[in-house]
Amino acid sequence: MFKDLSPNIKSSITRSITQTFEQYMSNIGWSEEKFSIDAYMADWREYITTKALWYSKVPDDLKLDPKFHEDLAQRINEVIARILGDPPSEEQIVTIQLMQEALNTHYEYDCKAEAVYVETLLKEQMDSFFKN
Repeated sequence: MFKDLSPNIKSSITRSITQTFEQYMSNIGWSEEKFSIDAYMADWREYITTKALWYSKVPDDLKLDPKFHEDLAQRINEVIARILGDPPSEEQIVTIQLMQEALNTHYEYDCKAEAVYVETLLKEQMDSFFKN
């Protein structure tokens, strides 16, 4: 069923999964202990019903079909696996290492999206440090 959607809608769904997952993980500080698939799914459900433009373009009968939900669950798993499997870039590693040395911190990060989170966190700490 998912495969029958237009390429634009499939792309929009993928973007919504990516955005909400990265935002959710950022909100919990990329903590594995705090992660809850149920909480993420609640965030995603709220996002698609209140902000995602693609949601209104999917026919209601399709939204109610259990096969469509299975396909969506599979797509969510694929997207999350891709995000978690995408390694940080060399540039991110170098930038983060330099900031961590300057701030005497040791944040761990395993993927590119988590590295973005750590880099942002460290930049905020650097800005705060230099303002004082």
